[in-house]
Amino acid sequence: MLFHTWPFLVFFIIFYAGFLALQKTRFWLVWLLLASYVFYGWWNPLYLILIIYATTVDFSAVVAMDRSGNKRRWLALSIINNLTLIGVFKYGKFITANLNELLGTLGFAYQLPMPGVLLPVGISFYTFQSMSYTIDFYRGNVARQPSWIRFAAFVALFPQLVAGPIERARQLLPKLNSFPTIRTEDVTDGMSLFIVGLFKKVALADYLGQYVTLIYTTPDAYDAPSLLLATFAFAWQIYFDFSGYTDIARGIGRMMGIRFMRNFDNPYLATSIGNFWARWHISLSTWFRDYVYIPLGGNRGSTWRTYFNLFVTMVVSGLWHGAAWKYVIWGMIHAAATMATRHAERSEWYRTRVPRFPKQVFVFGIVCLAWIFFRAETVSDAWLILHEIAMGTWHDPSFPLLALGLVLSIWVYQFLYESRLRSLLALAPVRVTLVIAMIIYLLLIPGRGTEAFIYFQF
Repeated sequence: MLFHTWPFLVFFIIFYAGFLALQKTRFWLVWLLLASYVFYGWWNPLYLILIIYATTVDFSAVVAMDRSGNKRRWLALSIINNLTLIGVFKYGKFITANLNELLGTLGFAYQLPMPGVLLPVGISFYTFQSMSYTIDFYRGNVARQPSWIRFAAFVALFPQLVAGPIERARQLLPKLNSFPTIRTEDVTDGMSLFIVGLFKKVALADYLGQYVTLIYTTPDAYDAPSLLLATFAFAWQIYFDFSGYTDIARGIGRMMGIRFMRNFDNPYLATSIGNFWARWHISLSTWFRDYVYIPLGGNRGSTWRTYFNLFVTMVVSGLWHGAAWKYVIWGMIHAAATMATRHAERSEWYRTRVPRFPKQVFVFGIVCLAWIFFRAETVSDAWLILHEIAMGTWHDPSFPLLALGLVLSIWVYQFLYESRLRSLLALAPVRVTLVIAMIIYLLLIPGRGTEAFIYFQF
């Protein structure tokens, strides 16, 4: 069930009416859980078996940790179980294909049978959210949740279930202890966030996606400028698509009286690679920081040990995005860029002498370089695109002017948002005018279909 479709609108109206009607009863949480399961099971009812199983194992593991003197054993059970689920359903085919290639290289005729399993939507998101509960309980950062229903609602909360933000148990679980307080501004601000997210997805991401798909599906048929502009277009497409989903999710949560964490903070205005990751997919980058990078040692050891920890974390982050070598290379590019620029970015000269705009252009260029591998159909296509951009011929790319105008308008808005004019953009008349303009655009400009959000595949 996609946010930008009529079935979801009907679903949400029914859910929201029941949610408000049950606010003074003890059944509101059950209603929330049932609605979340209906939302998730809409794609495939069999997915519910997995999420209920993962929820029950992690809930039971914490109960066992609370009653047992050996917490490490039950934490290991939780982590192994979640990683096994991800490994089987997300990486089964990738692992089998690479093993078969290795067997063929070694001269063996036998080939392992390819697993016939589908990737359940959002499995990487809800398993990480659920794991935050078991890990934080082990660390003493969150109390044991006595109610399975409340914990299940935390794991399956439908606005952010399939593509985040990945909430932490210590932040979100307490908000489910009682019916949230819903004020008038929560409803109006939530609706505004929903409209902004819808505009990003339908008017921007899906529109840019047509050009990106055209070019990246057959990159050998296009010249350097088309490939370069398609790469820039994809950078904005994935930003509008993913941040649009986050805005919609945050808007729905706000209307329910629940505030989800901000997941994006104008990432293409970053002045360093590290700053980019402090602005892009914040819930995931902080998850890897807290549960991978810091446990590896963080920056507490030598410089080389710190670089090793950064490299492992970024490669794991790349692999999290998909079962393909192109995602690993994407992570390695970010790791290499982070290590190569980390010392300079921390220097007084870089922070005070280098103008802000050149730093932003440099970071955007590195990010776009990595996006080539992320978006390309294969690693070979990515190398072809890079070669053509660097060595190919240059002709008119025929880039749609409307798309170019929309991207430039958003980019200018973000620059203004981080300038002295931010207070003016925050004024109610300005915000209302922008929302009305988005509504008019959505009503007048025909939609581009109901494309799924890009991060649903991860």
